[in-house]
Amino acid sequence: MNYIIIGNGVAGTTAAEHIRKNDPEGTIKIFTEESYSFYSRIRLMEYLAGEVELPKLQIRSNTWYDQNKIQLFLSTRVVDIDVPGKAVLTQSEERHGFDKLLLADGSHSFVPPIPGADKKGVFTLRTIQDAQEIKNYAAGKTKALLIGGGVLGLEAGNSLRKTGLKISVVEFSSRLLPRQTDQVCAALLQTRLEQMGFSFYLGAASKEIIGENQVQGLLLEDGRRIETDLIIISAGIRPNLEMAQKIKLKIGKGIPVSDHLETEIPGIYAAGDGIEHRGMLYGIWPASEKQGEVAGLNMAGKPTVYSGTTISNLLKVVGIDLLAAGDIDPDHKLESFIDHNPEAKTYRKLVLKENLIVGCLLFGTLEGRKNILRAMEEKRDISAVKDRLSKFDLEALN
Repeated sequence: MNYIIIGNGVAGTTAAEHIRKNDPEGTIKIFTEESYSFYSRIRLMEYLAGEVELPKLQIRSNTWYDQNKIQLFLSTRVVDIDVPGKAVLTQSEERHGFDKLLLADGSHSFVPPIPGADKKGVFTLRTIQDAQEIKNYAAGKTKALLIGGGVLGLEAGNSLRKTGLKISVVEFSSRLLPRQTDQVCAALLQTRLEQMGFSFYLGAASKEIIGENQVQGLLLEDGRRIETDLIIISAGIRPNLEMAQKIKLKIGKGIPVSDHLETEIPGIYAAGDGIEHRGMLYGIWPASEKQGEVAGLNMAGKPTVYSGTTISNLLKVVGIDLLAAGDIDPDHKLESFIDHNPEAKTYRKLVLKENLIVGCLLFGTLEGRKNILRAMEEKRDISAVKDRLSKFDLEALN
């Protein structure tokens, strides 16, 4: 059996690992446009802050690929897929045949159509190469600006703050982390970050990136001008769909897949940031890892069902713990239990629907998070312990 995987991120690598465990003899080839083997995107922030060296980002060494008899093709772009002929074509016109194919080519940073976004000194942060370019450019600079107050933007800003830069954040929403916080939690987070030196422009729209040969500042729609030496655009990600479109797969939010993570074309599977499963587009590491496992097992002939992943985001910025999972109900449409302790600077929220915990928000403490997430995953009926949970006795979930 010949297996080909396009993409060497967490989904593709995990799939290869599980294929090999269940098919010791098959040929496995992984193709990636990047020049580095599988590494931690999560730890790019540490690299940007100068806290780790590049080799420490690597999760799978070259030896691991050799030991598992996996052929890794770095800096190799797949430009076409011959579906009837069951082969992929690379940019160097090499042809590689397959019996089973996995599309796991991930996503890319979204850049809004802001005039001046192509100027020198404007970056996105998604890959090692991005981080290296930002690091090199930031050397000797004093001010950085983040367009986007999401998780990635705040963590990137904090990394640059650690190197001595003054950080400004422009966010279109009226609060930070609009997808992961409610009003109270966002205000607590903003206060803490301002104490660390961040400056925020909330409810602000970017009009134009200004400067002659390189970035000098950002002009907002309301006429305010923010001086800066470099800009990182952190406006979310978009799935890489080029290969799926070339083979005329139906596209929704992403590539629709079955519970076995197979596309509408038999023998062609998809996993990771680019897939749409039961109407959901995840774009988070835990989901991609699980999808890679399930896709690999199915490709190797071990029927396995993917039933989804609870969406959760964990933010860690200089001692600030923030966990958001499921439906955090920012508009207060559902029943919820809230525990706000101003002295301890903590905020906890459990969101309920039909005696199930459907969301949680923890700020300043992660106590009980495993119990909460497990109850959410298991869709556990909490009616018998509801009174205890209202007092945040999380031992009730054991």
